[in-house]
Amino acid sequence: MEPPIGSGPYRIEKFEPGRSITYRRVENWWGRDLPVNKGLFNFDVIRYDYYRDSTIALEAFKAGEYDYRAENSSKNWATAYDIPNVKKGLIRREEITHNRSSGMQAFVFNTRRGKFKDHRVRQALAYAFDYEWSNKNLFYGQYARTRSFFDNSELAATGVPEGDELKLLEPYRGRIPTEVFTHEYNPPKTDGSGNIRRNLLKASKLLNDAGWVIKGGKRINEKTGKPLEFEVLLVSPLFERIVLPFAKNLERLGVKARVRTVDPSQYRRRLDTFDFDVIVGSWGQSLSPGNEQRSFWGSRGADIEGGRNTIGIKDPVIDELIEKVIAAPNRKVLVTSVRALDRVLQWGHWVIPHWHAKYDRVAYWGKFGRPAVTPLQGNQFVAWWVDPTKEDALKSKLVSAK
Repeated sequence: MEPPIGSGPYRIEKFEPGRSITYRRVENWWGRDLPVNKGLFNFDVIRYDYYRDSTIALEAFKAGEYDYRAENSSKNWATAYDIPNVKKGLIRREEITHNRSSGMQAFVFNTRRGKFKDHRVRQALAYAFDYEWSNKNLFYGQYARTRSFFDNSELAATGVPEGDELKLLEPYRGRIPTEVFTHEYNPPKTDGSGNIRRNLLKASKLLNDAGWVIKGGKRINEKTGKPLEFEVLLVSPLFERIVLPFAKNLERLGVKARVRTVDPSQYRRRLDTFDFDVIVGSWGQSLSPGNEQRSFWGSRGADIEGGRNTIGIKDPVIDELIEKVIAAPNRKVLVTSVRALDRVLQWGHWVIPHWHAKYDRVAYWGKFGRPAVTPLQGNQFVAWWVDPTKEDALKSKLVSAK
């Protein structure tokens, strides 16, 4: 029977609830010969296995229960593949570089809270996060610091604005931070030793300037007498090891940060209703940003329950810059508009940027071939294929090893 016109290159052949799902390629697929699909969908059969435990899933891969694994854990990548089959080349590990936008993952301030409305407070707290120490001691040095909302792409704002970008931003002078025109934004930096006294001194000055002074070892608002304290809301305990050293540094500033991890349903509800102080949030970005920016940073999105404007930004300049991004008539204008938006977001100190990887980490049994050229978006497993020569060699090596 002919597949329906709207069907894809694979059909479900077998499904075992909670265990696996198997797809078989449709040989007479209608889209097979379209130029956009050339070189893709080369596997006759693809099976996805499901594991309830990530540790068991990793061990199953190393035992040969499945063939390809995208590794998302820096710890696993650094420590879990020191095994004979990797040393023999039977299992291969690759870091495949890409140029897709990293987007932004960060500690996100809820500026609906009065304590976070002053940008100096937000900027000061960023000085207490020691990324370099975390990368060295927790992430095995595998990440790059994120500094842009469109990092790792041509869309990221760097240097100071020039040319068309400066011309676009000039009418907003006086309505946006002066630093937009004079300095390249970079998050606070340390030497990774754990000694961040210099950064804490800068943070303390910013807090004092914002009216948060030290009394009795606590950071107190000199007008209201209330202490500067907040809660970091988490959905996974895995992030506690990152937040707790941050909280320890904040304590040296007289700021109390509590860490609370809740179940996914409670977290979702609190997120939807903006019932939080600080969260770990993220915004993915494509290489062609558009009207999704309204929901990320637009004023109208700030009051929509369940919306993506978790920060609560209500800034008419940002609203106007978003519209310029959406209305861009060509690629050149789009890039200029996005960089201008990025620059204003950077200097708003709305978040404390985290990190990103400039490559995809993949481990696989040595039976595959893949294209010599990697596209901007990074690794595309649908463009891989099983190489018969490599597969036979792998089988021979595995037999001889028994």
